[in-house]
Amino acid sequence: MKNIINLIVDNNDSPLRIDAFITKKKKELSRTRVKNLILKKKLKLNNKILEDPSKKVSKGDRIIFEIPSPKKSSLKPYNYKLDIVYEDDDLIVINKSSGISMHPGAGNYDNTIVNALIYYNKNLSNIGDELRPGIVHRIDKDTSGLIVIAKNNKSHEYLSNQFSEHKITRIYQAIIWGKLRPQNGKIETLIKRSTKNRQLMQVGTTKGKKAITNYKTIEIFQNNNTPTFSLIECRLETGRTHQIRVHMSFKGNNILGDKKYKKKFKKFKNIKPELEESIFKLDRQFLHAKTLGFEHPNTKEYLEFSSNLPLDLENILKKLRNTNK
Repeated sequence: MKNIINLIVDNNDSPLRIDAFITKKKKELSRTRVKNLILKKKLKLNNKILEDPSKKVSKGDRIIFEIPSPKKSSLKPYNYKLDIVYEDDDLIVINKSSGISMHPGAGNYDNTIVNALIYYNKNLSNIGDELRPGIVHRIDKDTSGLIVIAKNNKSHEYLSNQFSEHKITRIYQAIIWGKLRPQNGKIETLIKRSTKNRQLMQVGTTKGKKAITNYKTIEIFQNNNTPTFSLIECRLETGRTHQIRVHMSFKGNNILGDKKYKKKFKKFKNIKPELEESIFKLDRQFLHAKTLGFEHPNTKEYLEFSSNLPLDLENILKKLRNTNK
């Protein structure tokens, strides 16, 4: 059943953006959801449909906001073993393997994390896109690591708000080509869709969404017969599509194994065959969502989870360490 919200703007709320005004009054709604519903013509401002979430409100404005009934999913179940790190009545934390997409999309509607959750009869929130029940955030298909899934709509909104307000702890590990300069720092840019390839993202100069990545160098692997690599840790302040991959490419230190943001390399004559096999034939990017922390939607307790590197990445790391001996 749809829900209709009626609001009137007073002095204390002018001149807020209309999406910010609604989330201020209705804290259970995430700003992202409010914005999407406005774009879908679910809001009337002074009895006229408004499609601009950035519109500033004024004293006396009357707002009618419609929240549609949740859509039911008709997705197929997928028999796939999930590595569940934590689960309760409100959420599930999963250690995602590389090679599986988060949710159905073009070219793959059946073999995803969402389909696997349906196979195990997991309760999932259904306030968003019907192809993405439970999905609060995403990591790339060929990235491994921790993700949180919402089991009900209240949890979905609460977690989404934490992501929107940059209150979620997200730490990734990666191996990159070369050495970062400076070795520790912050990358702050705009990120937008690539003008040359719509499947890629790029740093923008005047257009795009603000993206902030804090990074530090953990180890450097340097040998005369081997390219230089660095093990780094990235703490996200924002969560843009391909953010770490784009930021590392922007710095000239692409992530090892990244097929979309490629790094051209030269062959090294005396490199050990087993190391060359591991490095140059890696079929995924060396990027792992190591740490995930957030406030529980119900108990309000801060929870933090950690995940070790999967075996394929750990083996490469060991071989690189051996080159330094």
